Amino acid sequence: MATVDLPTALPAARPSRVRGWLRHVELGVPLALLALVFGACFLWPLIASVPEPVGGDVLESNLPAFSPGHLLGTDPNGNDVWSRLLHGGRSSLIVGVAVNVLGLLAGGTLGAVSAYLGGAVDAVIMRVLDVLIAFPSLVLTLAVAQSLGPSQVNTILALAFFSVPAFARISRAATLRLREQPFMVAAHLSGTRVWRMLFRHLAPNIAPQLVTFSMLGMGIVIVIEGALSFLGLGIPPPAPSWGNMISQGQASLSATPMLVVWPSLALFVTVLAFNLLGETLRGRWSGR
Repeated sequence: MATVDLPTALPAARPSRVRGWLRHVELGVPLALLALVFGACFLWPLIASVPEPVGGDVLESNLPAFSPGHLLGTDPNGNDVWSRLLHGGRSSLIVGVAVNVLGLLAGGTLGAVSAYLGGAVDAVIMRVLDVLIAFPSLVLTLAVAQSLGPSQVNTILALAFFSVPAFARISRAATLRLREQPFMVAAHLSGTRVWRMLFRHLAPNIAPQLVTFSMLGMGIVIVIEGALSFLGLGIPPPAPSWGNMISQGQASLSATPMLVVWPSLALFVTVLAFNLLGETLRGRWSGR
């Protein structure tokens, strides 16, 4: 009697497909969340009618959500909560992006120059950065913010200054690994100038690590900015930010808890999205 050979294993196409789908999801979810947050904060006020975030009518104070003309109601000063949430998010996101861009440019350049030149230049730059790292950055940030006064620009400068050492260390470590690579040695022997070596050959190769770190740092910066604003040392009222909205809402927490819930939820979703994106990029670029 003839026998028919049956397949002993399923093809590996399906697991591969599932893994590919999961890779798209782990990148798509945080990108979608960030697109939603950025779109709401920066585009919504331009394409839809949104009340001003300040100068509300006290006769319309503490209106509940879905009141006519007020999607999320109003605060005790009669200001529209939805409008303040969008404009506050804009302020917090601007601080986060500006701090990380400044830190990446300054710290990345310092670290690359330090590692590439080596010798006394490397020793001096790294010892100065070690001194900055040795101090508790959050305490110094509070002191700087207090001395400069509360404003968006001062908050950016204070946070960017203390973000430089971390970017510099990552840039230096990556440059040290690349400095002895054949393409770097060949460029050096061909007489390529130092600045061309740094920006043409080094920068594209260390950028993925710096960008990944900046994505993770975005969440940290936004939380610190929220803490500074909560303490009255960040963006000063009546200009909204998620931090000072939480601070103002706690005064009436038992009566109107949603004044704290909405900015806290926005802060949580934004920080989570940046952290997920940073972890995803780190996993992909480290394994390439």
